[in-house]
Amino acid sequence: MKELMLGNKALARGLYEAGCSVVSSYPGTPSTEVTEEAVKYDEIYCEWAPNEKVALEVAFGASLAGKRSFCGMKHVGLNVAADPLFTCSYTGVNAGLVICVADDAGMHSSQNEQDSRHHAIASKIPMLEPADSSEALEFAKAAYELSEEFDTPVLMKMCTRIAHSQSVVETGERVMPAERPYVKNIAKYVMMPGNAIRRHPVVEERTRKLTEYAENCMFNRVEMGDTAIGIITSSTSYQYAKEVFGENASILKLGMVNPLPVKLILDFAAKVEKLVVIEELDPIIENHCRQLGLTVTGKDALPVCGEFSQNLIAEKLGVPVPAYHTLGETLPGRPPVMCAGCPHRGLFYTLAKNKCTVLGDIGCYTLGAVAPLSAMEMTLCMGASVSAIHGFNKALGAESEGKTVAVIGDSTFMHSGMTGLANIAYNQSNSTVIILDNSITGMTGHQQNPTTGYNIKGDPAGKIDLESLCRAMGFNRVVVVDPYDLAACDKAVKEELAAAEPSVIISRRPCALLKYVKHNPPYHVDAEKCVGCKSCMRLGCPAISIKDKKAVIDNTQCVGCGVCAQLCKFDALQA
Repeated sequence: MKELMLGNKALARGLYEAGCSVVSSYPGTPSTEVTEEAVKYDEIYCEWAPNEKVALEVAFGASLAGKRSFCGMKHVGLNVAADPLFTCSYTGVNAGLVICVADDAGMHSSQNEQDSRHHAIASKIPMLEPADSSEALEFAKAAYELSEEFDTPVLMKMCTRIAHSQSVVETGERVMPAERPYVKNIAKYVMMPGNAIRRHPVVEERTRKLTEYAENCMFNRVEMGDTAIGIITSSTSYQYAKEVFGENASILKLGMVNPLPVKLILDFAAKVEKLVVIEELDPIIENHCRQLGLTVTGKDALPVCGEFSQNLIAEKLGVPVPAYHTLGETLPGRPPVMCAGCPHRGLFYTLAKNKCTVLGDIGCYTLGAVAPLSAMEMTLCMGASVSAIHGFNKALGAESEGKTVAVIGDSTFMHSGMTGLANIAYNQSNSTVIILDNSITGMTGHQQNPTTGYNIKGDPAGKIDLESLCRAMGFNRVVVVDPYDLAACDKAVKEELAAAEPSVIISRRPCALLKYVKHNPPYHVDAEKCVGCKSCMRLGCPAISIKDKKAVIDNTQCVGCGVCAQLCKFDALQA
């Protein structure tokens, strides 16, 4: 049956058809929907893990037990999973193990735009890269065969455009693989030095065999046409090249991007007059070609930063760019903003008012750095706020302790904040950590986490009590506040910063977008009382604007949180 599918949905369908039994992932755009689609198949056990390292270790355990398994993450998540990734390359697998990593060229929702092909090369694990939804499905199925044939995990590299674009796929039936019982094998699976040193040559031999396999495999193909120019490319760049150079272009499309073939590339290069490599981000294919002694056009013409497009490729490679219209520069900018009623807004307003130095973390609350709140001064990676405040305060002592806080979301805290908190308790810096508990994983689209009490299917699950956890980790001072109550927030922040010991503030209020949250009626402005002082505008709430020097509240956005009314000295904002 043919169906129009998102790339992520198609990949999930491929897992189902391949007989995958266990899926463990951590949500991260643009990879999230793979697991959200996989959970719709009752035959597959799916879960959200606390972080990507745990997810890969779970998937490895299922593979060890003899069941085909999968884990998914975005590119920065693969950094977190790198520890098990590099070593399971040595151990190999029992049943097939597929690891999806979704890159984000252009940084649509990420803190960097790293190229995950480097992880494949460094860990010596084969990597497949589909160029549309149909290939996402087919490559996922083939990845399990590849994994089991070569005794290796297989990386599946998606990117924002492939993950979130749609194309036609042809679905098939689920086929369960033959049983692969677990067999005790200490030499293969116990990676202490004496065993690991014997596994390294196995990995090198596997890479040699995979390179031979890449010369004539289903993932790589040549499309010969006009030989004036030959294009070597992969992923979305393949689609752009087809649009720019036409159906008659000579293209070597690489679907297996690690290890790269040698003879296939040399043979293709010999048939064309000029060789061009089109690839987003780093010159992985280009450098490989240069090592083979080929002269290529690549990053000397195309950028190493950002996401490609058809017009960009045409412009940079000297092809006429089709006429097009821009929207113009007169349109007002639309900077990202926290939602109306966001529970983080009141807390960030309090921190800004108290002139706190705020070390932030990864989540929708990172928008606390945006004007007019401008309340966050550092964001590095998941969990870094908690570790960084310890180092910041150890470096500056009393100079910073009474005015510096770390903020971290509930899901991010479970992901990688606990070890940093343990470090504060153990090595005793006088640090104040604020856990922004909005009862969900917000930024990636409302996934459950270990603090919510529900699993990926929405069924009741084990629930971690943040207050008890923090106390058990050695914190005597743990206080819970409602971020809609500005006076309570102000009191808690001042008291905990003044305390002479580490402390945790839990700012607890469910995300305003959760379906079960019951909102109050929207507020309105009493125009006669409003003096146009703009105090309410300091919150940066998208429901509030100024018209004719008076505040205006958009009742289609206002959720009646009442935070703005607490700032109005003239009682002009009323429920």
